[in-house]
Order: sequence, then structure tokens, then C-alpha cells
Amino acid sequence: MTGLVAAFSAALLTAGGLAASAPTAAAADAELASNGTFEAGLSGWNCSGGSGAAVSTPVHGGTSALKATPAGSDNAKCSQSVKVKPGSTYTLSAWVQGSYVYLGASGTGTTDVSTWTQSAPGWQKLTTTFTTGPSTTSVSIYTHGWYGTPAYYADDISLIGPGGDPVVLPSAPTGLKTGTVTSSSVALSWTGSAGATGYNVYRGGTKVQSVTGTSATVTGLSASTAYSFQVSAVNEAGESARTAAVSATTGKGSEGGTGTQLPAHALVGYLHASFANGSGYTRMADVPDSWDVIDLAFGEPTSVTSGDIRFKLCPVTECPNVESEAEFKAAIKAKQAAGKKVLISIGGQNGQVQLATTAARDTFVSSVGKIIDEYGLDGLDIDFEGHSLSLNTGDTDFRNPTTPVIVNLISAVKTLKAKYGDKFVLTMAPETFFVQLGYQYYGSGPWGGQDPRAGAYLPVIHALRDDLTLLHVQDYNSGSIMGLDNQYHSMGGADFHIAMTDMLLTGFPVAGDQTKVFPGLRPDQVAIGLPASTQAGNGHTSPAEVTKALNCLTKKTDCGSYATHGTWSGLRGLMTWSVNWDRFNNWEFSKNFDAYFG
Repeated sequence: MTGLVAAFSAALLTAGGLAASAPTAAAADAELASNGTFEAGLSGWNCSGGSGAAVSTPVHGGTSALKATPAGSDNAKCSQSVKVKPGSTYTLSAWVQGSYVYLGASGTGTTDVSTWTQSAPGWQKLTTTFTTGPSTTSVSIYTHGWYGTPAYYADDISLIGPGGDPVVLPSAPTGLKTGTVTSSSVALSWTGSAGATGYNVYRGGTKVQSVTGTSATVTGLSASTAYSFQVSAVNEAGESARTAAVSATTGKGSEGGTGTQLPAHALVGYLHASFANGSGYTRMADVPDSWDVIDLAFGEPTSVTSGDIRFKLCPVTECPNVESEAEFKAAIKAKQAAGKKVLISIGGQNGQVQLATTAARDTFVSSVGKIIDEYGLDGLDIDFEGHSLSLNTGDTDFRNPTTPVIVNLISAVKTLKAKYGDKFVLTMAPETFFVQLGYQYYGSGPWGGQDPRAGAYLPVIHALRDDLTLLHVQDYNSGSIMGLDNQYHSMGGADFHIAMTDMLLTGFPVAGDQTKVFPGLRPDQVAIGLPASTQAGNGHTSPAEVTKALNCLTKKTDCGSYATHGTWSGLRGLMTWSVNWDRFNNWEFSKNFDAYFG
């Protein structure tokens, strides 16, 4: 659980040469870059990790310029999206100052371009050209520096070429229908509208959600109550007419699906059962009643590709206070008799698992089944980290994965679910690198060169969403991640957990492709993952900030600057690494959970 630090950079695009002079603009050409002089500050520009600022010196022209400061895991990329015409030629230029300064355009639909200078002690002009693809209507222009180098400056950024067609108001969506209905939520889906960038969901005439995909779950409803819903499409031109209303009546009982196996708000913790570390060993019988799900850390493979998972208690030489096997099994039964769930967690930082063959898949199923049967466990937690999951080049659609390690894992888990039935508890604990980073990058990308692990959990989560009890992404040991507001968010405070959780509940286009939208999960399927203490992992969040995050997501209060796309009173709860570290920290994490949820 203290594995990959998600610091991600896409492969460097081929550097273009410096043009001697810019081509003469055609009659229909125009200046398309917005605020390229930075006279209006950073208006129109997004700079990664808060790296950019408008400064008054040095400047190339006017009274302002861009200053952007890279960090060890951030290249200070500042970008904006520009409307363009398909099949047209554009000239991009900028005046820059500093070391290792880049200027480029992506999303061109043909060959993306980049040019750079290794050293520009004074103002130097960078220029490159590109031609848009036959269906390209917008591109991203950007500058960036290089990791850990000093600040760079840019001014008078210009994009010359034919302007894009005016944005047309989208038509109303069609085919609005209801899906799963519970006592407190109604799932909706519809057919999207051409040109739409998002959709507004209305309940009884009041807007309750804004989403980017073509599905949404409206939560926080009262039991046994009739509701009506409508949806409209939105883009830069405005909002369409709404669909005809559809109605649904909520049920009498609690939320259905796999979530019924847990209390309305659950606390999940990992128990160091097979090893010791600075937190000390905690016996199963000594785990307090606060914990609703206890994940045994860890089941690990005999080799990376064997699929043969083994689990054993911490040896006495390492954990002098370890209980006997009989005592451990008896304590598990006592927890289960009290309504708790005990799972085997597979993987962790050191347990790399690659099911590259069907033989490894089948061995995984049989060996995990043996552990579940041996200890009488309730299910499985997938905590694949490091290089366990990655996508082969060309595997670009999370809805139809082709990479063997992905396909075989999905098949293995479905087999285990079928074997143990509806009571089988399935949870996952991916890192942000493998999930939310997929909003920007997916696998090696359409042209290769990116880290193939980016977003690699998305096809697994999507294929197993009907079997999934709980997803608790690790909101720690993470680099800055872009949220649905297209701003970067950093771990350690309420803002990060709000933005990352909102992405899971709202859904998002994968790698920015509006035709490949990862649908949001039900709130009862989602918990927030945090470290229990400063020693447990990078990104520890104080109890006060945890409370702010919960207030924002469940009550829409204490939200700060990030605007969520809904309010989810049914959010399942919290996960932490770990029970042991919480004990080490005088139970601060679990006490805060109990105080909040009662």
C-alpha cells in the first residue's frame, strides 16, 4: 500500500526545428490564442500544479509575461484549448526565455508537434506549424519546462490560422430511461447529443447534477417516493431543451446490489497479518469493533507470473506476539459473528502479480480459493500495485480490453465471484495513477510512448462494476492529479479527496475522449482511502480536513474551491492503511470516523 508514487509524464514529442520566419497569413487566418500576451493574467490558461504566474518582469511585449516553475515531478505545463478547422494549416509561435523551454500542440489529429530551446538567456522565438486532421475541431497549445529546472518565461504566444466554426447549441438528449432504483437513488441513462460537452440532470425541475457522460445516479432520495427526472445537453454555446420527463418510485428497503453486505457507512482497514513494520503487530482479536471490513495484508505470489498466491501469518521471529493459526481463525469467526467482513488482500507494494497466461489465471483462482476456504474469509481485495497491471500498445478502449494481464484478471475474479455467490465481497485499492490519471492519459497512448500503466485499472473496474462491493482508491503516495475542473490537485487536504472522489462518482472521458466515458460508480460502492498517520504514507490528512471532505461530498458544505457534480449522502465510508498504524497513532483515524458517522 506504500507503493508507486504517481509522478507521470507523457513521452516527449518529437522536437521540431526552429523556423526562420513564420509563413504569411492567409486572408481568412486570424489570431486564435486567447490572452497569449498574459496581459489578463493567466485567464484562458491552465498551468499544472499551480506552477504558473503572470509577472511584470521580464516581458517581451506589453506589461506582463508568463513565469512557470517546474518541480521534481512536474514540468510546469501551461496550456489552453483552441477551436480550429479540420484539414487546415496553423502556425504556432512564442517568445521564451530560460533553459529547456518547449512549445507545442497536441490533439491535432495528424502529427502533434513540439519545438524547444536548450538555453535562451534572452528572449528567443520558437515557431512550429501543423495541419489538423479531417475531423479535428480543437487542439491544445502549450508551453512547458523540464523537471527540476529553474523557472522559464513565455510571452506573446500566437496561433495563426483559420478560426473554428462557431459552437452550435446541442440538441436535447434522447432516450432518457431509468435503471437500478433503490430506496435512496435512481440510475439514469440517455443517448448523447452531438456537440455536447456535458449534461445537466434535473429532479422535479431542479438541477441536481452535471455530468460529462451519458449516465448518472441521483442519490439522497427518500424511500417509497415518486420522482421525475429530465436531462439537458450543454456546451460553450449554452444549454439545450430538456428531455421529456421520466418517473421512478424509490423502494422501501436499503440500497441493493453488493452494498447490502456492509453497513450504510463502513470503515475499512488493512491488518498487517503476514509481516511486521514500525507500527507493530496487531492480533486479529485486538482489532476494535469500529472496523467493518478487515483486509489481511497480504497474499503474495510465489513469482510475479505464477499466479500462485500464498498467505501465512507473520513468523514468531518477526512478530513475537503473533497468535497461533487456531487463534487467528477463531478470531476471524468472532469478527464475522459480529457482522464484520474479513478479506484476503492480494498484492501490495511487494506482491507484483501478472496473470499473463490462462495457466496463471487458473492457478490464481485455485490458490486464492484455497486461502479463502482455509480461513473462512468473506472475499477478496485486489491491491495490485507497481507493474502488476499495464496496457499493451494498441489497447486503447477501457470497455474492450485486449491485454492478457487485464483480461485474465477480470476472468479470474468473475470465476471466484461465481464460485462463492452473491455474498462474496469484492473490493479494490488501486492508486490514483491507475484510475483518475486516466482522465488525461490511458496506457501508452494513441501513438505510444506514455507509461502503459496509466489508467490501467479502469478496464478492470468497469468490467467488474456489477460485482464490485467497494472501490477505495489510495488518495496517498500520489503525484498531483487533474480533476474534472481541469486543475491539478495535490494530496494532503480535503480538496484532493473531494476532487478524486467526485471523479469516481461522476465519471469522466478517458484520455479526454468524449466517446469513451468511464461511467460513475454508485456512492455505496465508493470509500475514500487515506493513510492513518504521518508514518503510514505520504499524504496524511488531518481529521479536520477528512471531515471537510466528507461534508462536501455528502452534504455539499465545506467544499472550498472545487465544485462537485453532485451530493452523495450514500457515500460508503473510509479506508485506511492501516489498522496497525491507526493503533500506533492512538486510534485517531477510527475515532474520527466514529465521531462523524455515529
